[in-house]
Amino acid sequence: MTKRGALRILVVEDEVLVAMMLEDLLIEMGHEVVGPAFRIHDALEFARQADLHFAILDVNLAGSQSFPVADILRERHIPFVFATGYGAEGFRDGYRDDVTLHKPYDFGDLERAIAAVLVSHC
Repeated sequence: MTKRGALRILVVEDEVLVAMMLEDLLIEMGHEVVGPAFRIHDALEFARQADLHFAILDVNLAGSQSFPVADILRERHIPFVFATGYGAEGFRDGYRDDVTLHKPYDFGDLERAIAAVLVSHC
């Protein structure tokens, strides 16, 4: 069970240190971390079956793109943000206008991105 106002957030990130930093930031914000998923197969399973309120998706997962994960989350009406060290040029149609965290990001960037998506999702 999550604390009041806390979100269960799926972290999809293939870099272990980045995933750990993100997990620390989310816990500091009072959220509960689901995962992290380091590979596309695990991310797809979490997206299909986990009890989630939100997700943060690294666009490039060890050479695979996370758009199939985003597709599942959209079908389930679970909001998400993308995280990438690259620009939006490689984004698939239908995702170019989604909120994106640009690596490296900090606490404030993460907080603003989550809030922006949640406001637009309501």
